[in-house]
Amino acid sequence: MPAMPRLSRLSRSIEGRVALITGAASGMGRATAHLFADEGAQVAVCDLHQEGAAAVVKEIESVGGRAASFPADVAEPGAAAELVAAVVAEFGGLHILVNNAGVSLPAPIDHPDFDAHWERTLAVNLSAQAQLVRAALPYLEVDGAGRVVNIASTEGLGATRGIPAYTASKHGVVGLTRSLAMELAPRGVTVNCICPGPIHTGMTEAIPDPMKTKFARRRVPARRYGDPEEVAHITLSLVLPAASFIQGAIVPVDGGLTVQNT
Repeated sequence: MPAMPRLSRLSRSIEGRVALITGAASGMGRATAHLFADEGAQVAVCDLHQEGAAAVVKEIESVGGRAASFPADVAEPGAAAELVAAVVAEFGGLHILVNNAGVSLPAPIDHPDFDAHWERTLAVNLSAQAQLVRAALPYLEVDGAGRVVNIASTEGLGATRGIPAYTASKHGVVGLTRSLAMELAPRGVTVNCICPGPIHTGMTEAIPDPMKTKFARRRVPARRYGDPEEVAHITLSLVLPAASFIQGAIVPVDGGLTVQNT
C-alpha cells in the first residue's frame, strides 16, 4: 500500500536549527543540549566551566551530533554580544535561545555578603537573560520563527526564606518573559518560561538525600525530585516550529509542588 499522506501541517522537528544553551555543562542545561542534539539541532554549549562544556560537546559528537563549546561568564559586560557573534560565526545563524545559566547564593537581608550576592545573582539570573535576548534578536527574527525559553524556578512563583536575591531574580525572569513575549510576538519570536521545582542538579547536589526525600514526601505530590531530562523535554516542546502560538507561558515543572494547598 502507498504511504498515507500526513494530515498535520505544523512541524515538530528542530533538525538543522541552531540552539544556544547557557549553563549547559551540567544539570538541566546538559540534558537540554543532549536532547536538542538527539533531535537534530546544532547545539552551542555555553558555560562558565570550559572543561564541562567541552565534555558535553564530546558526548554529543560521540553519537553523531553536532555541537561546539563556548566558555563564557554571561554576566560579564559585553559577554552576550560576544557569545552570540561567536555562535553565529560557528554555525551561520541562531534560531533558539535557552537562558538556563543560574546561580544561587544564599544570603539573608542582614547577611554581611548580601550586597555582593545580590549583585552577582541578579547579573547572572536576570540581566544576562535580557542581554542575550537583545544580542540574539537580529538572528531570531530572520525567519519569523525564533524561540526563546527562559529558565526561572518555582521561586519565581512563591518564596523561600533566606534567599531573597535568588527569589527576586526568578520573579524578575517571569516578568521579563511576559514583557518580551508581548514585545516580540509581532516579530515572530516566541518567549516562554519554565519554572522547575526540585530537580536533581548541581545546585541541589549538596542537599543530603534524606533531606531531599523528606522534602519531596512533604511538599511534592509526585513524592520525588525531578530528573533534568524531564525539564529538557518541556523546553523542547516550547521551541518546536509547531509551538508558534505559545507566547508568554509560565510553565511549572515541579511534580505538583505549586498547586498543592497542604
